[in-house]
Amino acid sequence: MQRWIDTHCHLDEFAAHGGMAYADAERIRAAQAGVAHCVLPAVELANLQAVRAMAQRHGDSYALGIHPLYTPQAGEDDIQALAAALQQCRPDPRLVAVGEIGLDFFVPGLDPERQQRFYRAQLQLARRFDLPVILHVRRSADQLLKSLRELPVRGGIAHAFNGSLQQAQAFIDLGFKLGFGGAVTYERALQLRRLATELPLYALVLETDAPDIPPHWLYVTAAERAAGRAPARNSPAELPRIAAVVAALRGISGAELARATRDNACAALPRLASLLG
Repeated sequence: MQRWIDTHCHLDEFAAHGGMAYADAERIRAAQAGVAHCVLPAVELANLQAVRAMAQRHGDSYALGIHPLYTPQAGEDDIQALAAALQQCRPDPRLVAVGEIGLDFFVPGLDPERQQRFYRAQLQLARRFDLPVILHVRRSADQLLKSLRELPVRGGIAHAFNGSLQQAQAFIDLGFKLGFGGAVTYERALQLRRLATELPLYALVLETDAPDIPPHWLYVTAAERAAGRAPARNSPAELPRIAAVVAALRGISGAELARATRDNACAALPRLASLLG
């Protein structure tokens, strides 16, 4: 069995919605499927301790940051509180990045300037603590890249990347790997599948974003939801099947993809190497 790395999984959300036993069961199911390690990014100050505790509970790793969708409720002193948390957790080998941070210009009602302010402040923290970053990239690649060139960091992962080939290369040139997950399993995702096929293998990492971004076999249509079927929750246990789609697109074996994406994850998040053995 191949050993996979899920570089982006919100396992703490399973505990928040279904209790710790539910989260434990999903992580065990993922391990049984071959997922050897999950990276758990925080999204706001309120869940910093939760992701840290969850990572320690399951032998995984975590990132600390403020997600752009949570900037409306973030206080002006939250950056100082995040800095204090990063300082406190600095000796912990399971702290692998600052994240999830970035910009979201898709969701309506978010203040672009406020997002930029929090994003740039967190890039400064990544520089201060010499950590890579895990980036939320949603219709914002060029703006993210602009700040990265002005405030270069130690690379990281562009999560759920779905930009152009030129933008992909720009992230790669800045030391980033690109995260591919459930969205690549949809046949209509032509541009994304092209990227997964044509980008150099050393640029790819795998992720689920569980419980979000379900693969096509879990997708619940609007008609099904209207008929009363609950939306599907993605799981880290789906990663091997997502990986099989990527391997098929590239015409390589699962074993080759597992080795490469494991090495790529360690290159993007150097602290991972000591945890994986």
